[in-house]
This record gives sequence, C-alpha cells and structure tokens, in this order.
Amino acid sequence: MVAPKIPRQIPPLLIALLMAATLSACSKPAEKTEDIRPVRAIVLSSSDVDVNAEFSGEVRARVESRLGFRVAGKIVSRKVDVGALVKKGQVLMQLDPQDLQLSQAQALAALRSAETSRDLAKAELKRYQELRSKNFVSQAVLDEKESTFKSAQSNVDASQAAYRGQSNQAGYAALVADVDGVVTLVSAEVGQVVQPGTEVVRVAKSGEKEIVIGLPEDKVDTLRKIADVQVRLWADPSKSVAGKIREISPVADPATRTYTAKVTIPDSLEEAKLGMTAVVQFASKTATPQIKVPLTALFNEKSVTSVWVVEGGVVKLVPVTIAGVAGNDLVLGSGVKPGQTVVTAGVNLLKPGQKVKILGSEVPVAKPNAPAAPAVVEAAK
Repeated sequence: MVAPKIPRQIPPLLIALLMAATLSACSKPAEKTEDIRPVRAIVLSSSDVDVNAEFSGEVRARVESRLGFRVAGKIVSRKVDVGALVKKGQVLMQLDPQDLQLSQAQALAALRSAETSRDLAKAELKRYQELRSKNFVSQAVLDEKESTFKSAQSNVDASQAAYRGQSNQAGYAALVADVDGVVTLVSAEVGQVVQPGTEVVRVAKSGEKEIVIGLPEDKVDTLRKIADVQVRLWADPSKSVAGKIREISPVADPATRTYTAKVTIPDSLEEAKLGMTAVVQFASKTATPQIKVPLTALFNEKSVTSVWVVEGGVVKLVPVTIAGVAGNDLVLGSGVKPGQTVVTAGVNLLKPGQKVKILGSEVPVAKPNAPAAPAVVEAAK
C-alpha cells in the first residue's frame, strides 16, 4: 500500500488566514476616547447700556447751493476757484451777453412802436370826443375810436412786460452768489456752452455745519429715537460735543443701501472744517440692567427654551425666559445670572453632562453695547 503524498507548498490563502489569526490574538483591545466637543462661549454680563453705536461721517455745510445759469450760452469768464470765499451778490461766472443784449434791444424797439401807436390812438380819440360833443359824429364812431385806443394800450403793456423779461434775461448772463460762503466745486470752464439749470458752481453757506452719516437698515428705527448723540472729530478725538439729529432719509441710498442721516453740530466746534472726518456716537440706557445673548445660544425642546451653561467643563441645560429683543440679541428675563458661561453655537449637538472644550485662550465677556453678537460661538463638527 502506497502512503498519500503531502503537498510541499501551503496555499497562500491559508497562510493569510493563519497570519490574521495570529495578529488578532496578539493585538490589544482599542482604547475608548472620551467625547469632548469643542465649543465657543461667552461669559454673561448685565448692563444698562441699551445702544452704543458709532458711525463715521463727513463734515458738510448746513446749506449748500448748486448754482447754474438761468439762460443758455457760452462761458466767457470764470472769476472764482475752489476754496474761494465769496460774498452775496459777487459775480462767479459770466456768459457771452451779445445775443441777450440784442434780444433786449429788439424788445425795447417793439415797446417804442407800441407806445407810438397808443399815443396816436389817444389823440384821435380826443378829437372824436370833441366832435361828438358837437354832434358831428355818431356814438358808434366814437366807440370804435375808444376800442382802438384800449387795444393800443394793451399792446404797450404787453411790450413793456416783454422788455422787462428780456432785460432780466440779459442780467442772467452774470452768475452771482446768493449767499456768503466758500466755493466747494467748479464744474465748468471758459469756452464751455451750458444749458439753463446746469450746475457750474457749488457754494457752501458759511455758518451752521452738520455731519452726514449712513445708518444700516437694521438699526435706523432704533437710532431714530435716541436723543443722546455725541460728535467728535477724527483730527481731535479728545473733544466731544453734543449733536442733534436733524434729518434721516426715508429712502435707502441705492449704492450703499444705508439711510443718510444729518447730525447738526454747534458753532462751538470751530475747528470743524468742511470735508473733515467725524465720528457720531449714539448711546441710550435701560431702566434696569439686562442680560443679552445671541439668538444662536437658545435651545428649544418640547416648547421649552433653554441655554447650555458650562460648569467645570461640563454642560447642563438651564431653562430661561425671553424678556425682549435688542437688535440681533435677545434679552433674558430669568434662568441665568451674570458670570455664568453659556454656549452660543452648536447647541443642537450637545447633551446634558457632556464635556466640552472652549475654543480660544479666554472666554469672551458678552457686551450688550457691542454690535450684533460679538462673541458668536461655533461648535466644531
């Protein structure tokens, strides 16, 4: 009997299975990692500051006249430059008056002709009145002469009005300043032909000045009600004066999408020059201190509004009540107190008792007077 042959080579698949079994027997069980979720947070604080906002603007004159000629013509002289101080009635530019003077002469000639016709009709009426008194002419003939005289007088009145109009037109060849002030813009030069009403010179009236700023659409209604307005110049930030809102545009600027506001400044701020940069600060306070949190800090579950409070690196769910809205923040009425750390983002990814790591070396303090959620917190995915 012949013994069976044993294969000298082991199949590769069997070798792989044996090695896998050996390695699995030697490997240690995997260590469980602790679930610590990185978050951002704020430390709650209470403050009676309701609004504290600043906006940069430009110093402008309260009244700024944009001057143009009332008649068309060619500019023959320019008598002022930008920055020139002008007085009321001072000539700024001059048009070629030749055509206007010719029209004035034509109107004067028409007036003289009308006056001659009127005088002739008046004399003839007087003669016919004498003839009628002697019963040499009929009443109908006298009535006709009276009608002719009245028509001639009407022509004189019309010619006088036309002459005065042409005289005014001739006077419009000189552009004069209507107020005392300073020239801020010259937009036409000698030799240029301009149409009536085209702006050629801009004059800022001396005296009252104001700051022009742009208010964002989410704050315009709130800032409209604030009376405490302070203004300071960028050139001298140490000096602050009280301002007053004079006007807020009802329509947003199509380019910036902000609402133009004009803040009047007192004459005591003499160093305010046209074109300077100024800062307008709005401030208001509430009757009692308030605690504000961004909207992202709220967690809603089963019709209960809560926030995640961090204590000892662990979060817990604390129910709160909302007392109102302040811009982009919410005012909390109860449930939390100043000094507590509250998660402000990723609240839907947390669970009670979960350990968290606050991102950043320091936890920022919530500032109710800061613009829209300065300490926004984002949970790491």
